[in-house]
Amino acid sequence: MNSGQADVRLEQVSLRLGEQDFLFNTSFEAGRVTAVVGPSGSGKSTLLNLVAGFERPATGRVLIGVKDMSEYDPAERPVSLIFQDNNLFAHLDIATNIGLGIHPSLRLSSEDKARITTALERVGLAGFEKRFPSSMSGGERQRAALARALVRKRSVMLLDEPFAALDPGLRAGMASLLKALHAENNNTVLLVTHHPDDIRRLADTVVFLSNGEIVFQGTTEAFFSATDHPQVMDFLHQ
Repeated sequence: MNSGQADVRLEQVSLRLGEQDFLFNTSFEAGRVTAVVGPSGSGKSTLLNLVAGFERPATGRVLIGVKDMSEYDPAERPVSLIFQDNNLFAHLDIATNIGLGIHPSLRLSSEDKARITTALERVGLAGFEKRFPSSMSGGERQRAALARALVRKRSVMLLDEPFAALDPGLRAGMASLLKALHAENNNTVLLVTHHPDDIRRLADTVVFLSNGEIVFQGTTEAFFSATDHPQVMDFLHQ
């Protein structure tokens, strides 16, 4: 399921994991970057997993564009997900890792292979097709994961702390790359991060979670000005 721009809506979505209840009733505007922040255990990854389809609501529904995602498995949703650990297969070369993003069966046409080459060039990894993840730096592996997301051409991109293992210089470089790619593709991005600098560099809007619920949602400017919100201030000054 590929598509153009699409907003994301969680309509009265609830579920319980262990002893924690979650309730999300919100929407994310198409073509915008939203930072998803909050303390550990607040529900950031759970929110992304609901959109991706790895978690299913007990009540409510998740919509991407006009489509209710209830009947769609993760592979069928117009979503790409990038994890902190980049999720590359160590025994496969980079071209094959990226090719899995196009066709899990790896039945790749010459056009598909050209897309892989172009995506690698776009993320600064030209010529890396036959390299294996173990021979690459953390920053290079994250660039490869981003290339795989690019070839998927999905309208929604979910990033779960994708820069957490990178040093400050690499973080800044990856953020600049993501910003440039977003300007070209104009997809809807949800970015989980613990770093205020990532929010400043990338986000149009911010949602702040606490105890399984959204307790703040607004523009990035409003987030950094929320002096009357103790939890936000604690986050910004930790």
